[in-house]
This record gives sequence, C-alpha cells and structure tokens, in this order.
Amino acid sequence: MKKRDDESLNKTKLIVLCTGNSARSQMAEAFLRRYASKRFDIYSAGFVPKGVNPYAIKVMEEIGYDMSSHYSKSLNQYLDKIHFKIVITVCQKAEEMCPIIPGVEIKLYWPFEDPASFEGTEKEKLIKFREIRDKMHKHVKSWLKERGIEY
Repeated sequence: MKKRDDESLNKTKLIVLCTGNSARSQMAEAFLRRYASKRFDIYSAGFVPKGVNPYAIKVMEEIGYDMSSHYSKSLNQYLDKIHFKIVITVCQKAEEMCPIIPGVEIKLYWPFEDPASFEGTEKEKLIKFREIRDKMHKHVKSWLKERGIEY
C-alpha cells in the first residue's frame, strides 16, 4: 500500500451537509480542504443536489479557490460506504433532515443563511455570496483553531 493511502486511512472522515450541496457546503468543503486536509478526509453532500451555484464558484475564485471541478453530490452515495466521524450541517433544512449516521462521533450545526435564496440584482447577489463566504471562512478557521489545528 502506498504511503498516501496509509495516511488517508488514518485521517478522520468529515462531511459537510446542506440541502442542495450548491453553495454553503461547497464553500466549507473548499476551506476545510485548504486548511485541514492533513488531518481530515473532507467531503460535502446534499439531500437534494442542485449543482454548484455559479455565484459560489465566482466568489471563491476571487479569493484564490478553484471550485470549477466541484460538483453536487448526494449523501446517499456515501452512506454505507464511508464511515464519517464528523458531520457538519450548514443549513436548517439539512439539520432537520439529517438522518442518524452510524459511527458519527461529532455532529455540529453551523447555521448559515442561504445565499442562493437571496433575491436581487447580480451585484446584490454577489455581495450576499461574499458575505456568507467570509463568515464561513472565519468560522472554519475559528473551529480549527479551537481544536489546536494549525493551518
């Protein structure tokens, strides 16, 4: 077995859940991958995948994150295949819909407003997505710092 595979086996599996896996969970996944991929195997998924929101891709690109290869995934594709130790829900609907996933040791709820549901001009939508992106970024870094995880 390759060293890389050995390292992956020892990492804690973490999944970020949202309803559509289109914006908030995608951004959280990107931030967590950037800062904590040495410690965690990081995934994101939704209950009703909608495709990655183009505004999410755009605002993440503005700060140096390439999410052009990201795609929406269903939680069902992971259940019974990957044993997650940490589940983070980032929206109220996902929190309410989240099933009991066997083996989960830590379940966190990070409620963030849905930027995709915001109505306004393109400029106003970008402002809303940036606001949620920045709040998510700060929250991820704070959570990692609380756990003593350097990034």
